[in-house]
Amino acid sequence: MSRIGVFICHCGENISRTVDVERVAAQVGTLPGVAFSTDYKYMCSDPGQGLLKKAIQEQRLSHVVVAACSPRMHEKTFRKAVESAGLNPFLCEMANIREHCSWVHEDREEATQKAIEIVGMMVERVKKNRVLPTITVPVTKRSLVIGGGIAGIQAALDIADCGHEVVLVEREPSIGGHMAQLSETFPTLDCSQCIMTPKMVDVANHPKIKLYTYAEIEHVEGYIGNFQVTVRKKARSVDEDKCTGCGVCMTKCPQKKIPNTFDRNLGMRPAIYVPFPQAVPNTPVIDRENCTKFKTGKCGVCQKVCGPGAVDYEQEDQLIVEPVGAIVVATGFDLYSIEEKPKGSPIKGYGEFGHGKIPDVIDGMTFERLASASGPTGGKILRPSDGREPKQIVFIQCVGSRAREKGISYCSKICCMYTAKHTMLYHHKVHDGQAYVFFMDARTPGKSYDEFWRRSIEEEEAVYIRGMVSRLYQKGDKIVVMGSDIAVGVQVEIEADMVVLATAVQPQKGADTLAQKLGISYDKYHFYSEAHAKLRPVECATAGIYLAGACQGPKDIPDTVSQASAAAAKVMTLFAKDKLEREPIVAKVREAGCVGCFYCRKVCPYGAVEEKEIRDRQGNLIKVVAYVNPGVCGGCGTCQATCPSKSVELDGYTDEQIVAMIESL
Repeated sequence: MSRIGVFICHCGENISRTVDVERVAAQVGTLPGVAFSTDYKYMCSDPGQGLLKKAIQEQRLSHVVVAACSPRMHEKTFRKAVESAGLNPFLCEMANIREHCSWVHEDREEATQKAIEIVGMMVERVKKNRVLPTITVPVTKRSLVIGGGIAGIQAALDIADCGHEVVLVEREPSIGGHMAQLSETFPTLDCSQCIMTPKMVDVANHPKIKLYTYAEIEHVEGYIGNFQVTVRKKARSVDEDKCTGCGVCMTKCPQKKIPNTFDRNLGMRPAIYVPFPQAVPNTPVIDRENCTKFKTGKCGVCQKVCGPGAVDYEQEDQLIVEPVGAIVVATGFDLYSIEEKPKGSPIKGYGEFGHGKIPDVIDGMTFERLASASGPTGGKILRPSDGREPKQIVFIQCVGSRAREKGISYCSKICCMYTAKHTMLYHHKVHDGQAYVFFMDARTPGKSYDEFWRRSIEEEEAVYIRGMVSRLYQKGDKIVVMGSDIAVGVQVEIEADMVVLATAVQPQKGADTLAQKLGISYDKYHFYSEAHAKLRPVECATAGIYLAGACQGPKDIPDTVSQASAAAAKVMTLFAKDKLEREPIVAKVREAGCVGCFYCRKVCPYGAVEEKEIRDRQGNLIKVVAYVNPGVCGGCGTCQATCPSKSVELDGYTDEQIVAMIESL
């Protein structure tokens, strides 16, 4: 005979404002099998959990039902409390009378009656619960970090400094990411390279970090603690072990008119190149699309002048399999472009800004390269079209961001601050110049951020105009900016020498493809989704995969570094034990009924379904059935719903339990 304890939570006033919790506790206490029923203001608090533990021991309870908020919020909390009192944690169930009842009803009588029925359903369900043993899986104490920007570098260094091996994969020829392109950083105006370069060198020299640059993730299989990751190391056409980084090959290369993407196409580079002088590793890569040797079979100068013989035209891509226990995704961001988009794209371009065809209309990252001492102009602010110094610059904020008509509704978070920084850098370099900023509003939520923004106006004399720009067009060597100043209600027209657009932050190209390889979710913009915005902000729903930096959403450098260290801490928590314990809410196959159609394998989002051979004592094959790997299974139940022979059952969600809930109504 079951002895069930029912505990009703007031949740402050979240539940008790609409539901008569005392009446619910009294009425549920009369149900068959209920030995104890009570209510308390905050069941999740320490006194509330103490009440639950005490009742289990004094009332000799065999099962527990807690009626409170969503199980997503506190199911683990109450199951831990039940376990500490001596019960199997899976003999505890939660009835959601907040999100499913009190928050969606106004009539107190109806809400109270519904709450009684919800709790009654869970009482009948918990009677059918079975003792489930915890699943243990071994942990490979190596981690993979995808992305070599500041987020990936910080996460890799934190994990490696704790004594665990890290595989860091970066798809560009050098680590550093966008931070390596910046001139200075807000709000302190520190030199970005001065901050970044030592960390890049630390990564290259760390004995626990294996660095793969010019490489991409090809395939991922496995599960938390036991991933098998295939890395495609693309052919550099230069042997990294032989190369000394002398740079003679780059100097002698006759093909030197290739736009340098690191400098936002403002400068030129040779066909064999390193992206920037401080690159790590300092090993060149041959751009095969533009190299004369690969295009025509002629030339070969770089190979002739290379003393160590590092240039290898026959080098091919390598596929390397790395076993890891955890994955940190830190793939960073890209910038929205105002260029015309492909037909049918949900993101639109800016025809009113010339679709990017006006040479002196540039984005914020291009301005960073102009302002950088290591940039194509040596830190001088010069117009891309004719190399003249601009005396009037217009900065336009929220280009793409917060623009539903362009397909992007979110705020990019960093634009207000970096535009303020740009006005300062411009004033420092062009003393007789004037900066104008068109903005909707200023968003400066960070330490010393608002003071920094005000400084750009009060000390650096930037003129801020609250209003939108309707059109840009070329007029001789000037760019006419037409907008409005809604503060005074007038139309504004400025003849500028240069226009700088604060364009929206977007995920990297291919973010959705990588997410599909990893088995993680993403939103409509292709930013990766966290498991819970407040309680699990760096974890994915797929166990063992963590997020760091702007791949999850727009972030500034301090937030990115903080999140990278948080992701590293989660990895270290996972690596703290030799074996991982996980919930046994997994699917099981009834082999006698399985017909081997493997529909379950087709729909499984975790790749948990495998083939299992059933043989007789003589070793003869009888049939092949489905087998669910408990270490991989995420407990979603899709296989159970799909199985035509009803041979799959999900522990914790059996047919008996579901039918009992229905019958209670």
